Amino acid sequence: MYQIITDSCCDLPAKRLAELGVQYISMTIELDGKEYIDDMGEQFDATWFLEKLKENAQPTTSQINVGRYVEFFRPYVESHTPILYLGFSSGMSGSFQSAVQAVAILKEDYPQAEILLIDTKSASLGEGFLVAEAAKRQQEGWPLYEVSQWVEEHKLSLDSWVTVDDLRHLERGGRISKTAAIGGLLNVKPIITVDTEGKLKNIDKVRGRNKSIQKIVDKTVANLRESQIEIVYLANSGDDEAAEKVIRLLKEQVPTLAIYHYPLGPTIASHTGYGCLALFSFGKMRLISK
Repeated sequence: MYQIITDSCCDLPAKRLAELGVQYISMTIELDGKEYIDDMGEQFDATWFLEKLKENAQPTTSQINVGRYVEFFRPYVESHTPILYLGFSSGMSGSFQSAVQAVAILKEDYPQAEILLIDTKSASLGEGFLVAEAAKRQQEGWPLYEVSQWVEEHKLSLDSWVTVDDLRHLERGGRISKTAAIGGLLNVKPIITVDTEGKLKNIDKVRGRNKSIQKIVDKTVANLRESQIEIVYLANSGDDEAAEKVIRLLKEQVPTLAIYHYPLGPTIASHTGYGCLALFSFGKMRLISK
């Protein structure tokens, strides 16, 4: 048997990961001089954190370093348990490269160790969607290398459609330009996707929250027609009323659609701010990076 491992940027709740038999390594968040562990909702106070974001708090996040990966992977290596690690997009964080370096270190002492690393090129429940599909196949009895191959073959068909209510958090994190952030003052809302390099790409902008919600729904439904997987994952950082509207609009267009709805985790929400809405589904190939 092999162990599937991910990180806390996948935004699947700890309880769901436990059901799937998936282990996770946590990111850390710093706010007001204190460090917090993103533990997938086990102890972290998400309600408090959302209120802080609503008050325009400015948390920072830290990537997982090489040493933490070495210590997390080591017990599995020592017990001769193969590892399949699905990580947060290298286009948004250096964590995945840390995992690569950690494996190189471990293999110096354990040259026979089986550790497969997959850069999901996704974030939040996009990453989580791939983790869940991998775990499902593991439970169905798929061998390690077949599951790994399936994820590699399908990961760039995992589409992300995102809008935020406040552009300042994305601007502070360098995800969008200062010029684009000024648009937020004019009630302009961005439509964001993730490209083939796993980077955020602002592909459109609309005026008003309702139009941005309709846009990400329409984009998701259009892409679903390219796929035989009628499943959508929805993440939101507060503004539950808007999230319920997204679900209603999706069901109106695709009544048979299965929708998994979870909160945006604190690591990702630190960069999107309060009111982010993100939809993830399998569809056509992503936009190519330029």
